[in-house]
Amino acid sequence: MPTLAQIRAFSAVADTLHFRDAAAEIGMSQPALSGAVAALEESLGTQLVERTTRKVLLTPAGERIAARARTVLDAVAGLMEEAEAARAPFTGHLRLGVIPTVAPYLLPTVLRLAHETYPDLDLQVHEEQTSSLLEGLGSGRLDLLLLALPLGAHGVTEIPLFHEDFVLVTPGDHRLAGRADIPRESLRELPLLLLEEGHCLRDQALDVCREIGRDEGVPATTSAAGLSTLVQLVAGGLGVTLLPRTAVDLEAARDERLGTGCFRAPAPGRRVGLAMRSGTARAGEFTAFADSLRHALRPLPVRLTPSPSPPRD
Repeated sequence: MPTLAQIRAFSAVADTLHFRDAAAEIGMSQPALSGAVAALEESLGTQLVERTTRKVLLTPAGERIAARARTVLDAVAGLMEEAEAARAPFTGHLRLGVIPTVAPYLLPTVLRLAHETYPDLDLQVHEEQTSSLLEGLGSGRLDLLLLALPLGAHGVTEIPLFHEDFVLVTPGDHRLAGRADIPRESLRELPLLLLEEGHCLRDQALDVCREIGRDEGVPATTSAAGLSTLVQLVAGGLGVTLLPRTAVDLEAARDERLGTGCFRAPAPGRRVGLAMRSGTARAGEFTAFADSLRHALRPLPVRLTPSPSPPRD
């Protein structure tokens, strides 16, 4: 019978079409990986790959077997996840993915919660953009995500945590600095600075612009890869920007060159929450983690989302 090591080796080769890259991906030496693939071929009685001096190709049988191999490995990963969850909640690894516009402002709270409440939990943090996080969740590379909602992704269950307003950040002498009743329509004519493509905060800001009918002839300039750079561009007089309320104290409150203003209700904003694979064996654990995190977030300037009621029989 084929072994899991043989199936894992062949699946890596099928994904990369390269023996050296496949060996590096699964932490196996290249000769050992080549031997495992050859042993799988012998066990199955069919050739799976065509080896040339420059590349690796899958045979027709190899393409069909590769799909089956991925199914087997996914099932084994689910089995291990089930067993780990059954041993004890809040133990072992928790690979948490976080978007860059949330990580610096919420991670101190998350890390303190994990340290004080779940001391046996090995929390591993990965900061990536939303598309990469969803790929990692789907592949099993990540267990839980902390990011802006909604996602609308298939096979993903969302757990809303809170809503936060956007704050307008301006140069310190700007006419809107310090105001608490800024109409969102003011954004129609302002030189708006945004994050680069791929950040969900950029998309959310553009959604606000579309809602208020911002003239497409007034461009929203892409200027920065991170919020820290973005506010420095504002301080230099290049325009204004939108910051999530949780980011203001760290990024803008202590810089005398900057001013902030709040929008008139209903203010534009975003929802932040957790996302997990639908049907994960750790759903109960992650839901309890969300409840604890809501409690820990109470001092922050956000509107917490009530935890969902348990289903009725």
